[in-house]
Amino acid sequence: MQLKKLLPLSAAATLLPLAAFAQEAAEEVVEIMDKGDVAWMMTATVLVLFMIIPGLALFYGGLVRTKNMLSVLMQCTTIGAMVMVIWVVWGYSFAFGGGTSPFWGGLGKLFLGGVTADSMAATFTDGVVIPEFVFIAFQMTFAAITPALIVGAFAERVKFGSMLLFMALWVTFVYFPIAHMVWDGSGLIFNWGAIDFAGGTVVHINAGIAALVGAIVIGPRIGYKKENMAPHSMTLTLVGAAILWVGWFGFNAGSNLEANGGAGLAMINTFVATAGAILAWNIIEKITRKHSSMLGAASGMIAGLVAITPACGTVGPVGAIILGAVASAVCYFFVAVIKNKAGYDDSLDVFGVHGIGGIVGAIGTGLLSGPAMGGVMGDDYVTMAQTWIQIKAVLLTIVWSGVASFILYKLVDMTMGLRVAADSERQGLDQTSHGESAYNY
Repeated sequence: MQLKKLLPLSAAATLLPLAAFAQEAAEEVVEIMDKGDVAWMMTATVLVLFMIIPGLALFYGGLVRTKNMLSVLMQCTTIGAMVMVIWVVWGYSFAFGGGTSPFWGGLGKLFLGGVTADSMAATFTDGVVIPEFVFIAFQMTFAAITPALIVGAFAERVKFGSMLLFMALWVTFVYFPIAHMVWDGSGLIFNWGAIDFAGGTVVHINAGIAALVGAIVIGPRIGYKKENMAPHSMTLTLVGAAILWVGWFGFNAGSNLEANGGAGLAMINTFVATAGAILAWNIIEKITRKHSSMLGAASGMIAGLVAITPACGTVGPVGAIILGAVASAVCYFFVAVIKNKAGYDDSLDVFGVHGIGGIVGAIGTGLLSGPAMGGVMGDDYVTMAQTWIQIKAVLLTIVWSGVASFILYKLVDMTMGLRVAADSERQGLDQTSHGESAYNY
């Protein structure tokens, strides 16, 4: 009987050191890798690849003339492959190499040095991590699709080899530094406090400005505004646009890095912002041109997706609809009015949709992320202060991309020449650059 009374006391004495150890351990952040998060991020990564091939390739391919269909497919495919290799060799290090510079990540992870299957990358939740290889692969798909977007501006008239050289230089000196500045903890724009959830500045403004500079430097297509240059297959264009919309859920919801409510918010915003943009473009076309076109619906779709990209994790669904509709209207104005008046040949409206849509989205993120507009930011959120930060991020991206892209275009033009011969352009790049045709009639 006396022994039974002593047992609880003895057990308590034994457990006291364990309890103290547990309390100390609880004060430390324990890293947790959730298999659900990992599975989601692997899926999101594949979805972004799906955006490049076949999504973007078919979207652009349908918009060009028959004689240039395969050239666009080849450009998107080869750019994607090349940038994936570059990303492993030096791109990941330049963007996320762990350096302290506000402009680039350093050389610490060249050839993915030090990365193993046991290496972990942080998420937005303290203590929750995902395998670094998964993070590397996810960011690799962003790096691969961004330069592929640019080719739409000078489609049907550039040398294949020259284009690849430009893209290799561009991701090195433009994309990787901007990605570091915006998304890395030591980055300049990151430390300004700018919000870019999934790549409004890094991807869309960056590519859009490079596209505009390229269209101006290379010059218009032979017969521009004189010959019929209508899309050869609106069917393929819509197929590509629809694939882009599906893949964009990996782009946006995947940028949450975890499978939780934040990913759910990005997901619904990607639905409704795009829907609002499609409807807005249709209505504008009906008013101005008497008909709502399939090309317009596809253009509105992409405009809405672009605009919601930086905002999808911080605005509410109603704000997302507003942002998509406004971006669609502004993009329509640039595509239908400004481009014609300015005279530049942005063949597939990369600047008009991605560049302008990205600018509207980035600035709109500041205006719509506060609780007063249904956003998820806290009550201490100051709308105009954040909007000014967003504007600074936009301006820096425009200047960096614009100046660096101009220099790189000129460098490649002086060494290899950017433009194909006039006879090759008239015959079409499918045969003259690749020796094959998309269709056999």
